[in-house]
Amino acid sequence: MGIESIIVFLIVGAIAGWLAGLVVSGYGFGLVGNMVVGIVGAFIAGYLFPKLGLAVGGGILWAIVHATIGAVIFLVLIRILKQA
Repeated sequence: MGIESIIVFLIVGAIAGWLAGLVVSGYGFGLVGNMVVGIVGAFIAGYLFPKLGLAVGGGILWAIVHATIGAVIFLVLIRILKQA
């Protein structure tokens, strides 16, 4: 993986984490935290979507959408675990 790929990966993670923080109100973790949430969300969605038979298109926009959906799932799980 080249440096350009890593930079795009981090940017997509940051945007996805930020968007997920807006969707799941009350969660904002700063730049690094949003990157982590977005990257974890991308892994979650990357695991769940094929299992559910869902496919998304290619490109950076779909990567952001994909990671955002996973990040929202991740933040909702965190919220549920904190309340338990």
